[in-house]
Amino acid sequence: MTTPSLKAARLGASVLLAFGFGASAARAADPGVTDTNVTIGQTAPLSGPVSAYSTFSRASLAYFEMLNAKGGVAGRKVKLVSVDDSYSPPKTVEQTRKLVEGDQVFAIFAPVGGASAKAVQKYLNGKGTPQFLIQSTLPSWNNPKEFPWSISGLPATDIEVSMYARWIKKNMPKARIAILYQNDDYGRAYLTAMTDEMKGTPASIVASEAFNITDPTIDSQIVKLADTKADVLLIGATARQTIQTLKKTAELKWKPQIFIAYPAANIERTYKVAGVDLAKGVISSSVFKDPSDPAVANDKDVKDYFAFMAKYYPAGDRLDTLNVAAYVEGEIMAETLRRTGKDLSHKTFLAKATTLAGFKPPMLRESVVVRTEPSNYTIFRSMQLLQFDGKENKAIATP
Repeated sequence: MTTPSLKAARLGASVLLAFGFGASAARAADPGVTDTNVTIGQTAPLSGPVSAYSTFSRASLAYFEMLNAKGGVAGRKVKLVSVDDSYSPPKTVEQTRKLVEGDQVFAIFAPVGGASAKAVQKYLNGKGTPQFLIQSTLPSWNNPKEFPWSISGLPATDIEVSMYARWIKKNMPKARIAILYQNDDYGRAYLTAMTDEMKGTPASIVASEAFNITDPTIDSQIVKLADTKADVLLIGATARQTIQTLKKTAELKWKPQIFIAYPAANIERTYKVAGVDLAKGVISSSVFKDPSDPAVANDKDVKDYFAFMAKYYPAGDRLDTLNVAAYVEGEIMAETLRRTGKDLSHKTFLAKATTLAGFKPPMLRESVVVRTEPSNYTIFRSMQLLQFDGKENKAIATP
């Protein structure tokens, strides 16, 4: 027989489960989320050898400040906690654990660097924490079976290089190709992709030279490559070494057709620093509009982006495509949260993050859209092939 007091106790417990304790227990598996806020984390090189990429962090913070000023997304303000990992994987591990276990972030958003992100990939997947929009071009990020919580936010190197290879096969079928590459996963992906693309063709890889990101100069590598008299040079590097390469090849009077990895293919940050005459004719590719390109000066997306930079990140270089990338990645994150709506959990977020077909955020080039599927995490399936004419990047047809 049940006494009135026992009935009351059970009723009270039911109320707590429905409105108090139960809600907390349901939320315990999904940290960083309240009815009014969601907290996300990011690691970025605010110091160290590639601290130039710290602007990506600041632009990311600015984007969410703008988003929150407009009311947030799906009724929640988004708090981004961005911390320094100095582009050092051991430090990335330390900082990521602090974000997840200390700050209780809901997700890791747009962490910068492939090696750094790989260092915490197993940890984050083991905890079921989204590692979303990784700033790395490694093709290996597309691995939903083994790492369902890791999704890159950049086009994969093999997609980029396949475009260059098709151009070479059509226009220089017997090309002798030299490759300069950064001595890490990022750079080696360019060497591997071009080598694979040229198998069984009349073209050949005649030389390759690696450099470390901390090397003060790459002159000796360029001299060795120039000695081969190759007529194509692929540069798998970021901006600093690309600038050095453009200057050194000119000094050596070596004039191969140059292909530049798209993270370095920026008119303001790379071509103008090296000298636009030295960069004339180089071929690159991109998914983002380049705000330093006169060809898009009157584009609405670019004007809106400039307005964002002027109000929320006035100290930043509005012509730096790293800031454009942060703006675009912020839009993709916001759209994913928007599609998730009020029912925000790791499970619902992953479901929306892996079904993004048909979404086109501002500052993407005309032929580019965002697309993910549960079986294919490659977020960008196409890129625009570009050739610099000394003033602007001209779109060229992909063979």
